[in-house]
Amino acid sequence: MALIDTILIFVISLLIGAFAIHLGAKLVIDADVGFGRAVVTALIGAIVWGVLSFFVGWIPLLGPLLMLVAWVGVINWQYPGGWGTAAAIGLIAWIVAVVVLYVLAVVGFLSFDALGVPGA
Repeated sequence: MALIDTILIFVISLLIGAFAIHLGAKLVIDADVGFGRAVVTALIGAIVWGVLSFFVGWIPLLGPLLMLVAWVGVINWQYPGGWGTAAAIGLIAWIVAVVVLYVLAVVGFLSFDALGVPGA
């Protein structure tokens, strides 16, 4: 049962992260960018964040900054518009993920974290 719970939490967290990135991209780019791209972005972003967290996350200030830049870099790689656009997508994605997770946590559905959106 623990494995099923873990898989379910992984999938739900990934979908929340992807939804947040998708909404951010739709608002910033103002084009149909596809939900599948957001899922891939959230998954790759989570992997990059996790790997960098392991290697440099312990370095005060610099580690988290490098992790954030790498995450925005993944968004920049996946979506057109450059680093400013990617940062705007990331900021909106973070806000959306925090709001969705807060609501789900308040109703007791899941804990307050999402795969693919740092710190959410």
